[in-house]
Amino acid sequence: MIEFFQAVMDPDNQFLAYALMMGGLASIAFGIIGTFVTIKRISYLAGAISHSVFGGIGLALYLQIGLGITWFDPILGAVLAAVASALVVGLVSIHAKEREDTIIGALWAVGMACGILFIDRTPGYFSLSSYLFGDILLISQKDLWFVIGLDLVIVGVVVIFFNQFFGVCFDTEFTLLRGINTTFFYLFLLVLTALTVVLLVRIVGIVLVIALLTIPPAIAGFYARRLWQMMLYSVLLCAVFTWTGLGISYSLSLSSGPTIIVLSGIVYLVLLALNKLVFK
Repeated sequence: MIEFFQAVMDPDNQFLAYALMMGGLASIAFGIIGTFVTIKRISYLAGAISHSVFGGIGLALYLQIGLGITWFDPILGAVLAAVASALVVGLVSIHAKEREDTIIGALWAVGMACGILFIDRTPGYFSLSSYLFGDILLISQKDLWFVIGLDLVIVGVVVIFFNQFFGVCFDTEFTLLRGINTTFFYLFLLVLTALTVVLLVRIVGIVLVIALLTIPPAIAGFYARRLWQMMLYSVLLCAVFTWTGLGISYSLSLSSGPTIIVLSGIVYLVLLALNKLVFK
């Protein structure tokens, strides 16, 4: 870890400074949205959204490189695919309860398959590992501005519509009786989840996105008594896991995304076991 701190202080290693800033800034979105995802128990929907993102990335690479449409950035493709899949899986979960798992599972697989096929048709060689498992060391200044913008949107929306989201997560029927459009706010929450997933993909990748979205809130749930406390604890835990995992991965020459997830998973299992022993 000493090597990591020395490297961070080196002006030539700007990518590490960007990675640390990304970890801290992204934790705001992860902690807030992850709390809603955990409370509402919609991690399976977030999983479908995250895997559909790969289809948008593959399409963007094909249009950008294969067809020469240079303005169609992979991030734009990921955002469009994530938002579209969020709306689809949200409507499916509302209107097709009896076939919900089948339809969402199909979207999950088709999204990944489409991405691979688009990349197959794109000239050149592409390493899929950075998309599948993330690489926080590839963060650019453009990504940081995207995160800052997303954080501002999420914090602003949650502050304004906190009671509506609270009602949708805890008691949909009562919230509906109070005249609140629960369908709209449920889909709105899924769209915010989709945007957060796009951000997560840059850090831990498509395959591991669900872990970092749910583990910090799950740990926070052991100690928080109010929803806002759970969000705050989740933000802090996510930042600690990201920074510590980044330092460990740099020192041991490991992949950053999997290291962050394994670290958070170990902490969760240890605290879960301690809570079971203490409060059994």
